[in-house]
Amino acid sequence: MFAADTAFAALGSNAETAFVALGSNLGDRARMLDGARRAISLLPATYLRAASVVEETAPLGGRSQPFFLNQMLRLETRLTPHALLARLLMLERAFGRRRDARWSDRTLDCDIVAYGQVVMADATLVLPHPGIPDRDFWQRGLAALADAA
Repeated sequence: MFAADTAFAALGSNAETAFVALGSNLGDRARMLDGARRAISLLPATYLRAASVVEETAPLGGRSQPFFLNQMLRLETRLTPHALLARLLMLERAFGRRRDARWSDRTLDCDIVAYGQVVMADATLVLPHPGIPDRDFWQRGLAALADAA
């Protein structure tokens, strides 16, 4: 058995599948995504199952800013949605993310797009992410990773 197989097996049957979108349009964008993938793979009770191809996309929101690199990740995790979100927000801050204005430039953006069959909405998290219909690149990433084993 490979180390990755052992790590996944250790999660047990109560792990949920989560899809996390990464984006970056500041600095060395490819390096930001690579660093984020590595950091996410080290989260407790979490296994990085697969990653989509990286796509370059125009920014959303109508602001003039650099193009983004985007990537979708498929995780298996025992972290709750809010615990996963908290870890992703800490990761964004560690990579220099500042939340000055909506639709602004960012070194790293990490969005939970879906978490198992969870449907929820509260002050900090909406699942599935309401932006899915507006982001073709997310839809492509989700489709590509849907059957990742």
